[in-house]
Amino acid sequence: MKDKLKSFFTEHWNYMAVSTACKLGVFEALEQQDLNPKELADCLNLQEKQVTMLLNVLRNIDFLKEENGMYSLSKKSLLLTENHPESLKYACLNWSGEHWNAWQDLEYSIQTGASSFTKLYGENYFDYLNNHPDKLNQYHKAMYEYARDDYKELPNKIDLSIANSVIDIGGGYGAAISAIKTFYPNLTCYLFDLEKVIDKANKKDVLTLKGNFFEAIPKVAEVQILSRILHDWNNEKAAIILKNCFDALPKNGTLYIIENCSDKIAIDLSLLSLNMTVICESYERTSVEYIQTVTSVGFTFESDIKLNELQTILKFKK
Repeated sequence: MKDKLKSFFTEHWNYMAVSTACKLGVFEALEQQDLNPKELADCLNLQEKQVTMLLNVLRNIDFLKEENGMYSLSKKSLLLTENHPESLKYACLNWSGEHWNAWQDLEYSIQTGASSFTKLYGENYFDYLNNHPDKLNQYHKAMYEYARDDYKELPNKIDLSIANSVIDIGGGYGAAISAIKTFYPNLTCYLFDLEKVIDKANKKDVLTLKGNFFEAIPKVAEVQILSRILHDWNNEKAAIILKNCFDALPKNGTLYIIENCSDKIAIDLSLLSLNMTVICESYERTSVEYIQTVTSVGFTFESDIKLNELQTILKFKK
């Protein structure tokens, strides 16, 4: 028991080693050819002794293979290379840096209920991202990597066969709406997000619209998707977004909300909720809580649909 505890105390070192390898471009360098520590250190302008330590750590946790002193990628690290079609590089990077710094003051968030991120950086998480374009780009790349996997079954779960148009509100780099467009090629699909996000989204398969969902949402579609947006905000901010959704929909329009509803899944969301508190001063809610907030602005709840082991689709009508 004591040995397991001692190992547990430093488990985060492994993640930090992998994240650092992503930052330094280690996996991309080894994607080109097998290298020994000196060759890799010379290639990336690093210290050979420390590179050797890092490579051995990555080998020990199956992120690299080694033979006769030459290191190569494993199946895990191949997924952390920039151009792999199923890359998770930015998903890996997302939880280090500012996220990790904010978690250092988890005690503050538990004592006060407030965001330790905001305390540390002097502004809320999304304002911080918007004021740091490189961080904003990395964040949306990470969210795209998660969404690409999470939403691949979305077109099979919601029936858009009689719809004319759909808008993904706050859809980032467009993983969800692209999946829908591929499944429904004749459907007019819109991606709506901040100008800074849309300018980097590089979408050719859907129409893009720039704006702020706290101010107004374009009145262009009879179906709206609001995916993993509400959990980032408290109920008052969420109600503002939802009121703008309501105002933008025609009568009998449909709103689909996708969230981790804690009462609809077998997985405990307490750790995710702690993260939402630390970063956004929020938490993962039950479907009942979401329904109460959404119906408070005028929507009528219709049904819930299981999307995957984590996420639930809540369907509402205007």
